Amino acid sequence: MAANALRSLWAEPRPPNAPDLGPRDWALVAVLICWSVLEAVLRQDLAPRPLLLVAVLAVLGPLLWRRTHPLVAVAASFGTLTIVDIVRILTGSHGALLNSSIAVLILAYALFRWGSGREAASGLGVILLWPAVITTLGADPTSHAELVAGYAFFLFAAALGTAIRYRTKVRVRDIDHAKAREREQLARDLHDTVAHRVTGIAIQAQAGRAVAASHPERAVEALAVIEDAASRTLTELRAIVGVLRAAQDTEFAPQPGVAEVEQLATDDRTRPRVKVTLSGEFDDLSPAVGAAIYRLAQESITNARRHARHASQVTVAVTGDADRVRLTIDDDGSAAGGRAPAGYGLVGMRERAALLGGTFHAGPAAERGWRVEAVLPRTGTPS
Repeated sequence: MAANALRSLWAEPRPPNAPDLGPRDWALVAVLICWSVLEAVLRQDLAPRPLLLVAVLAVLGPLLWRRTHPLVAVAASFGTLTIVDIVRILTGSHGALLNSSIAVLILAYALFRWGSGREAASGLGVILLWPAVITTLGADPTSHAELVAGYAFFLFAAALGTAIRYRTKVRVRDIDHAKAREREQLARDLHDTVAHRVTGIAIQAQAGRAVAASHPERAVEALAVIEDAASRTLTELRAIVGVLRAAQDTEFAPQPGVAEVEQLATDDRTRPRVKVTLSGEFDDLSPAVGAAIYRLAQESITNARRHARHASQVTVAVTGDADRVRLTIDDDGSAAGGRAPAGYGLVGMRERAALLGGTFHAGPAAERGWRVEAVLPRTGTPS
């Protein structure tokens, strides 16, 4: 079991989507350069300036590539620092290095945060070699205590990088699961819509056959209805193909729509009270969009009841325009509710809106409380 665990760690790939070199990296290097210059001016117990210059370059330069090339950065920095310390000790230049060299802890963190398993294992060996070499060559009787302290610092930085790495990995996995659940639920809704339309097509076809001989004009009307229903069904089928990730058992059950949003309203005895307002036209609304509006409203009300502190009312407004439907949910709760925009429920809601070609936004309202707003096309397909 232990061997399998070690092989798994050794084969661990690099985390995806490592941030590119950005302004914050340059700002970090600039701050460390200023720190180094200030130390060099104020301190008198330093090593010769050429050694200091090499040490500073070895520490600060690799910081810029600590995410994209963590092993190379660690090898360059710690390898050069090891050589500098060997030269400093053997030549009798016992002056200290700059305190800004402690920035190498950032490289130890980055190695385990952004490196692969092979890179982390190899880089750790390079890192731990540095304090071992300078402690062995040094004559200070406290060298063993310094060695232990140095190992503790570097192992802490490595453990911190590993913890952040796997915490991010777990969060990404949970977000993917939330999106997958939303896709599967949407696929079920679309499946039920298609089943309903196919049933209508079959009924219209039977009616057309029955009246074709005696009332040809009614048969033509039935064919027109069949054509329209078939076109809508094809659109829904394409949507299913686009969102269904795996074959799932589909439950055949009536799906709620915009009309059912009114049932979410509550009276004054319930806190917070839910007030629902519907305005506009919803007659030709895609069933998938109607179900999405209902579920977005339902989830938003649930979130308000759980997280909106001191809220007395939740206002739900659904407006049907010519080509889109707008859903707005506002609560008057306290801003200190601790609601996080990156919650998994909001991830699923955003995914549902995006799959139907719409937009979704959730965040603090301008004055007080929390606002959720979704805009969906009436047809439920991206334009």
